[in-house]
Amino acid sequence: MNEPLVSVVTVACNVDRFFAESIESILGQTFRDFEFIIVDYGSTDNSKAIAMGYAAKDSRIRFHEIPNCVLPAARNAACSLGRGRYIAIMDADDVCLPDRLKLEVEFMEQNPEVGLMGGAVEWVDGTGRSLGQQAHPSEDLEIRSVLLDHCPFWHPTVLLRKEAFTSVGGYRAAFVAAHDYDLELRIVERYKCANLRQVVLKYRLHPGQVSMQKQKQQTLGSLAAQWSRAMRQKGQEDVFDSVVLITPELLTELGVDESTYERTWVSESRRRIRYMISSGETSAALDMAVELLHGNWVHAEKWQIADLHLTVAGLRWKRGEFSESIRSAARAVRVRPKVLGRPVRPWLKRIGLVDEK
Repeated sequence: MNEPLVSVVTVACNVDRFFAESIESILGQTFRDFEFIIVDYGSTDNSKAIAMGYAAKDSRIRFHEIPNCVLPAARNAACSLGRGRYIAIMDADDVCLPDRLKLEVEFMEQNPEVGLMGGAVEWVDGTGRSLGQQAHPSEDLEIRSVLLDHCPFWHPTVLLRKEAFTSVGGYRAAFVAAHDYDLELRIVERYKCANLRQVVLKYRLHPGQVSMQKQKQQTLGSLAAQWSRAMRQKGQEDVFDSVVLITPELLTELGVDESTYERTWVSESRRRIRYMISSGETSAALDMAVELLHGNWVHAEKWQIADLHLTVAGLRWKRGEFSESIRSAARAVRVRPKVLGRPVRPWLKRIGLVDEK
């Protein structure tokens, strides 16, 4: 039996709401030379039954079940089963466009120096309603520059050379919510990278993706990944190869000061809140913004906190909670009086109180 060119890998744990549509988007690819590896890692809903049902009908699907574990460990288990030259990452709540694999494989075959690539996405909400297209930088040099600050790939669009994945040891389990960023930083030290400008995937935005705890883990992981890269660049031992859990205390020991951690956490949380507002999940966005404001922030920038109060004000106004909205706006002014002088319309657009023109 000939080995497939591409191994598509999906890991699943309690994702039955969108899982069938995600699976069908892979099975409907115009590129046909692939195997589809699905690994369930502890589902208690119908996810396993859905995957097994499709596997019984399509021989390209290889279904496996492993005990519950952290996401990067589950991804490693799935990727280790792949027999293809390429590994295509797919998430169980997203939808591939029909030509995704075709476009990505063609690019990789024509650019052998590229070890990792992704593509543009169309944001959709829980019902599949389009929320607009989003793209990252496409050229290697620009991607490398952006990588120093944040992840410039939509991970479920990523296609990897298997040799690139194995050469860096795969995902590292300690980077629970930033395992993709850490992997990409390590791969681009050995290979070039790229992003297609074409939209190749519908990227689902829904409240289940975000929480304050997950945001905390992502912030810790992102800062640790950046620090880890700096160690390697200096020729120093990468202590994160043996780290089991990334904590604020560990980052402090390594020299990442509390102010950097706090400001990064608030900044990334604000970005998440904007994503939720864009997807129409305003209740979840409001809950997260309010919870964030209850934090005991010492080092966060005043403009960040004022902006959060303004966001809460706008969301409450939209819900008809006018007195609470006014109080939130007043808190923003108390934190940073300069907000009185900022242009109002761009802010109203961002929180959805006026339409784009």
